[in-house]
Amino acid sequence: MLKAAALLEQEAEVASPCINVCRMDAASGYCEGCRRSLDEIACWSIYTPAEKRAVLALLPARKSAH
Repeated sequence: MLKAAALLEQEAEVASPCINVCRMDAASGYCEGCRRSLDEIACWSIYTPAEKRAVLALLPARKSAH
């Protein structure tokens, strides 16, 4: 039962990090609001939950580097 719950949690939809500040930073190539690349933004709707979590894991370092 616990494994099933963990699997369901893994497959749950992952919310977009978009904060509606949609401007690309020319120096970094990332959105000034969410810090995703254009490719990450464009592909978000087709990414698997695991791919979305992988992108989300990159964002804190991108934000602190800014």
